[in-house]
Amino acid sequence: MVSRSLTVKALAVCLLLISVFSTVNSQEQRLARIQIKEAERLLSQIGYWTGRVDGVFDAETRSALITFQKWEGRPTSGLLSLAELEAIRIAVMPKPRDPGYEHVEIDLDRQVLLLINKQDEVRVFPVSTGSGEEFIDDGQTSVAYTPRGRFIVYDKIAGWETGPIGRMYYPNYISGGVAIHGSRKVPVQPESHGCIRIPLFAAREVSKLLPLGTIVLVYDKVSFVSARAWAENPKLKQSASIE
Repeated sequence: MVSRSLTVKALAVCLLLISVFSTVNSQEQRLARIQIKEAERLLSQIGYWTGRVDGVFDAETRSALITFQKWEGRPTSGLLSLAELEAIRIAVMPKPRDPGYEHVEIDLDRQVLLLINKQDEVRVFPVSTGSGEEFIDDGQTSVAYTPRGRFIVYDKIAGWETGPIGRMYYPNYISGGVAIHGSRKVPVQPESHGCIRIPLFAAREVSKLLPLGTIVLVYDKVSFVSARAWAENPKLKQSASIE
């Protein structure tokens, strides 16, 4: 009888602990609206696209959180917990790799896009770039590769454009058929055929901020080319656009 009584008590303690941990975890994932609004406000202040700062954890807020997690090297859970809120409270605005002039940077390692002004203030968005896998296009085998280097926006389309391998929303072309464009599917990992996908809800606004001639740097940890000379000497940029 004593043994059975101890077993029942031990089981009760275990169930209590499970209940406590479950409650804590639930509370971490279900922050109050005022806390969500604080996270949105802070993220927006340091450059992340949150949409409306209204305390509603919608698709835009989640996208901003994932972008923050990517930049900071945190697990890309897309969940706003107390731990994430604390990290946001002490975070600073991301810094461009090539400061001092207006341009766009695509960080392939972090899978983010940075819009940078002359004061080095940024607006940051999540992207999904080339997966590196083979695919078939018009009977030809190609590799889903996003080119590295310095480019300019040389052409753009307003609205939807349908190509041989899919549809693009407000595409901004930087190299051959490679464009920065809105997509309904922007996973955390690289998954495109080579284009730079951004969230559909941000595509129109981003396109407005990328006039023809905008400098775009695409790099990873082993490849980086500055375009500062282009910014300082427009003739160099013009000759590059002709090439």
